[in-house]
Amino acid sequence: MAEILKFIYVLIIFLFLFLVRTGVGEEFECFIDDDCPPKWNEFYVSKCIGHKCDWVWKWA
Repeated sequence: MAEILKFIYVLIIFLFLFLVRTGVGEEFECFIDDDCPPKWNEFYVSKCIGHKCDWVWKWA
């Protein structure tokens, strides 16, 4: 029983660290497209939509 609780505790800690590291919920405020971070993918570009940076398909 104690081993199961330890496993669950460790799992929760690793999930929390993963969510913090990946920046879940992280949004960039912007006024123009140049305020957004640079593109990291060849198929998407970062656009300023409603003062928030959003990924948009490049050929849309």
